[in-house]
Amino acid sequence: MSTWFDSLAHHPRRWLLLLVLVCAGMFAYGAYLQHVVGLQPCPMCVVQRYALMGVGLLALLTAVFAQRLVHLVGLAAIVLMAGFGAFTAARQSWLQWYPPEFVTCGRDFYGMIASFPLERLIPMLFSGSGDCAKVDWTFLGLTIANWSFLVFTGMALLALALFVALLRRR
Repeated sequence: MSTWFDSLAHHPRRWLLLLVLVCAGMFAYGAYLQHVVGLQPCPMCVVQRYALMGVGLLALLTAVFAQRLVHLVGLAAIVLMAGFGAFTAARQSWLQWYPPEFVTCGRDFYGMIASFPLERLIPMLFSGSGDCAKVDWTFLGLTIANWSFLVFTGMALLALALFVALLRRR
């Protein structure tokens, strides 16, 4: 186990760049699902995208610098941001498993178009479609929110392991 921690501590930039690639891949796949497949993101999906961009940006900025302190601070921020993404995905998964009687996380796309003037509609369009409990897509029995939770949790655990490895390294 200590060999694995030593490996992490000696090459933190490689692991940080791996996080950047994972974030870019997930973001690209989300864009594919939205723009090619036609799935509209709900507000919680949009929040998860922001968390994903935050993890990717933090990992990239942290990888740019070689200082240990910058890596420690950046990794701590990545753990928090990935934890926030995992929390949001877990909440959405909960809503999908136990759907509420009424949709509570936002309005649907067509309801917004019919109900609001253009100056209010455009910002609302960037907040997603509305039904966070709706399951539009599954892979191996898991929804997008389930997969998002697993990936965010994995990213947080990797960043935490890197943080511990750097702390142990003298």
